[in-house]
Amino acid sequence: MKQKKDIVTMLLAGGQGPRLYVLTKEVAKPAVPFGGKYRIIDFPLSNCVNSGIDTVGVLTQYRPLELNSYIGNGQPWDLDRMNGGVYILPPYVSGKEGKWYKGTADAIYQNINFIEKYDPDNVLVLSGDHIYKMDYSKMLDFHNKNEATATIAVLDVSLEEASRFGIMNTNEDGSIYEFEEKPKQPKSTKASMGIYIFNWPKLRKYLIDDEANPKSDNDFGKNIIPAMLQNGEKMMAYQFDGYWKDVGTIESLWEANMDLLNPKSNINLNSNQWRIYARNEPHPPHFMGEHADVVESIVTEGCDIDGKLWYSVLFSGVTVEEGAELNSAVVMSNTVIQKGASVKYAIIADDAIIEEGAVVGDDPCNYPDPSEWGIAVVGRGAIVKKGQVVKPKEMIEPDANR
Repeated sequence: MKQKKDIVTMLLAGGQGPRLYVLTKEVAKPAVPFGGKYRIIDFPLSNCVNSGIDTVGVLTQYRPLELNSYIGNGQPWDLDRMNGGVYILPPYVSGKEGKWYKGTADAIYQNINFIEKYDPDNVLVLSGDHIYKMDYSKMLDFHNKNEATATIAVLDVSLEEASRFGIMNTNEDGSIYEFEEKPKQPKSTKASMGIYIFNWPKLRKYLIDDEANPKSDNDFGKNIIPAMLQNGEKMMAYQFDGYWKDVGTIESLWEANMDLLNPKSNINLNSNQWRIYARNEPHPPHFMGEHADVVESIVTEGCDIDGKLWYSVLFSGVTVEEGAELNSAVVMSNTVIQKGASVKYAIIADDAIIEEGAVVGDDPCNYPDPSEWGIAVVGRGAIVKKGQVVKPKEMIEPDANR
C-alpha cells in the first residue's frame, strides 16, 4: 500500500570529495566534520525537517560506513518515523549484476521504486555537501504556484565567479530559457545551487528515457535539465539570498568554518528559529586552564585549553597544552596540541597529535607571493613529530593504524 506524500527528498551523499584530499581518504564528503559539532550532511537534513519534509532518501556510495552509522535511525533530526523518515539507499544488485551509481540522474533512477512507494507529486533533489539554511517549503510553494516541471534554486554570484558554476539564463518572470555549464562568457550571474524540485511523473519519464540512452552521462546538469529545456518544459529559477557555501575544497571548508566567527557572514548557528541538528556524543563541559588565552573562537564540549587560541574552531575533546598557540585553525575532535606547538591557518583532522614544538601552517602575511601559501592539513590520526614543520599547502596523510 502506497503512503501518499506531497514531496520526497532524495539527498545525494555518495561523493568522494577528491579536492578535500586527506580529509576524505576514509569518509565520504558529506560526513566531513564542520563548525565544532556538526557534519556537512546535518545542514540539508535539518533544512528538510525544518521545512516540514519528513521523508528523505540518502543515496550513499563512497566509503559509506561512517556516514551510515552517523545517520542511523534519523533520531537527531526527528526523522525516526513510522510513515516516512530517513532511509539509506546504497547501490544494489538487481538481476544478474550490481552497479555503482553512474551519475546523479542514474542514482535517482535506481531508486524509482523507493520514490513510488510514497506516490509523491514532487521530488526534491539535494546535494549533501553544501553549508546553508533554506526553507524548502517556500521553494515548493513557488514551484506549485508556477505549475513548473522543474524549479532550480539559484544564487547571484559575481561575474568573475560565474564561469565556475552552472548558470541559469532567465526571462523577466524567472522562467529559464537556457542552461550553461561553466560558461567562459556568462550571460547572467544566476548560479545553480544544485537544489531541484521536479514534478515527479514528468521526471520519472525523463529518467527512464535517459537511462535508455547509452551515450548519456546520466547527470542532471548535463542531460536531464537540457532535455527538459529542449522539450519546452516550464522551468523556473528560485532566487535564494541567504548564506550558501560549497565546501568541496580545503580552502572553502576552512573559509566556511572561519565565517562562523564573523558576525557579518550571514550564517548564524545559534538561532532557535532554524536549528541545525546533529548527532553528538556526550562530553563534560570544556575547561579553561590558568594560562588559557582565548579570542573570538568556538570551543566545544570536552576541550581542555591551557594555551593561546585566536579565531579558531575546536571540536569536542581537543587538548591545547600550555605554551601552544593556535591562530585561524580548525581542529577536529580528540586532537592533542602539545606544549609549544604552533598551528596557524590549518585544518587538523580528528585524533591527530601535534607534538611539542611542531609548527603547522603559517600566516599568509609572510608570503608575498600568494601562490606559495595555502591551508596546511593534517589527516586523521596523523602524528606531527616533535619540532617538525608542516608548511602552508602541505598535507600530512592520515594514519590508518590509529
